[in-house]
Amino acid sequence: MRVSALIKWPFLASLALAAVPALAADEVNLYTTREPGLIQPLLDSFSRDTGIKVNTVFVADGLLERVRAEGGRSPADVLMTVDSGNLLDLVGNGLTQGIESATLESVVPAHLRGADGSWFTLSLRDRVLYAHKDLELDSFNYEDLADPKWKGKVCIRSGQHPYNISLIAAMIAHDGVEATENWLRGVKANLARKAAGGDRDVARDILAGICDLGLANAYYVGRMKNEPAGSEQRRWGDAIKVIRPHFAYGSEGGTHVNISGAAVARHAPNRGNAVRLLEYLVGDQAQSLYAKANYEYPVKAGVELDPVVASFGALKVDPLPMTEIARFRKQASELVDRVGFDN
Repeated sequence: MRVSALIKWPFLASLALAAVPALAADEVNLYTTREPGLIQPLLDSFSRDTGIKVNTVFVADGLLERVRAEGGRSPADVLMTVDSGNLLDLVGNGLTQGIESATLESVVPAHLRGADGSWFTLSLRDRVLYAHKDLELDSFNYEDLADPKWKGKVCIRSGQHPYNISLIAAMIAHDGVEATENWLRGVKANLARKAAGGDRDVARDILAGICDLGLANAYYVGRMKNEPAGSEQRRWGDAIKVIRPHFAYGSEGGTHVNISGAAVARHAPNRGNAVRLLEYLVGDQAQSLYAKANYEYPVKAGVELDPVVASFGALKVDPLPMTEIARFRKQASELVDRVGFDN
């Protein structure tokens, strides 16, 4: 319709404008696989500080399939996951878009974000050793878990769990497929029980005397040791100490981390607000909440840690890029099945 016609008959202008969806200038739509309770304080803080409402859609499973099915009609602005593999699958399937942000680039190290701005780490989850508190042990390499001296003394969750697949993929990148397969066989031979349960079950079984050590995420210890004294999970946490292992491949070794991370959705209708949310989540206030409410390790340097997490000592992150680890996820899963790790 010509502009002159709209001016001549104002009611036609009103009808034309009504047909155009209003821009949600004060909203942002978040699709997340994170438990809502863990991130809601961060989102509430963002809304208070910016006036932007966060509409959260919790997607326990099938985030990639949902966004792909929605296509260009998807209302998603930000896609958030708790595993680097899941996040990079979204990127690889063309469901995110690259952004430029000096704030994000100055906070997030290069190996923990996409080179094209297609994804960013928000917090770290280091894969550590839980050991009985009285065990005379103060350092460890991941490769040591296959040492026969630990036969019948190791507990761990399923090898096919994303936390362990990520670690195994990193080991393939560092040590090669053959060495990693031998390592998996050695760890399986050392198991005190079937590889199953969750990370906190490792601490539970150490307290029960079933095993002496195992691999799990550090932030669970923050949760357990901050439970009320005398509670069941507090007793689990008090039964163990945490050692941050390194890969045994030289002086550049570091501790394996998985991540919580996010990306701007490819068809984000509120792109500007999406970028603002990501920038906010790497700011001091949000990073402090990650550290003190969720017991995760902040991606931003210099943020004060929860005292329990701080007691684990300095975290030296394995410098291997997340994209390199992701390359070997399929092989890692195949190795787990080949050695019958979960049987």
